[in-house]
Amino acid sequence: MWNLVYLIYIIFWICNSLINSLKGGGEYMNIKKFLAGSAASIMMLGITAIPAFAAGGFDQYGYNDTARIFNGTGSSWCQGKLHWSKAVCDAYMGIYANDKLVMKWNAEWDRGNAEGWTDPNGYQAWTDNEWNGRANGSGEIWHYKIAWDRGCADSGTPSGAAEKGAAYCIWGPFAMLQSQGSGSDNVHYWDVLLKPAGYGAY
Repeated sequence: MWNLVYLIYIIFWICNSLINSLKGGGEYMNIKKFLAGSAASIMMLGITAIPAFAAGGFDQYGYNDTARIFNGTGSSWCQGKLHWSKAVCDAYMGIYANDKLVMKWNAEWDRGNAEGWTDPNGYQAWTDNEWNGRANGSGEIWHYKIAWDRGCADSGTPSGAAEKGAAYCIWGPFAMLQSQGSGSDNVHYWDVLLKPAGYGAY
């Protein structure tokens, strides 16, 4: 907010200085003052604006916890999540090390992780993972939608029925709502599609 106010002030000051510099005599000195003042003001704006743009951005691995987005590779995910070296992560991820990976999750996912998924009332948590290894990667593309599910938490059986493929739970209390993509053979596969498939149904 204050950066915007300061920017408006600078624009007003620059315009006013330019008008004054073009009036009557002393144009040379006025223009020099105008340029010097403009440079100082722009530097001050940069100093105040940089922290605002820098806060809450992506880290070196691809995580932006503020926006709840990861944008990196299989290897950089491993480095950020497991805190292993790049060499170890490259070996661990194998052919998927260079695959592009985009993950998104909601606030409930963060709450569940913080609480160890112990809330007896459950969670409305979900995550969306997209792998793309077509360029310099595994050659595969996969899209996963995963949500906390009461059936998986209580009995190990998903609440929804499989529209395609076979329904299954993953990581304990989570249901795989959608798992589909194509292999390096360019054939499209449906691993599972639950019905309902929307996050809000679980």
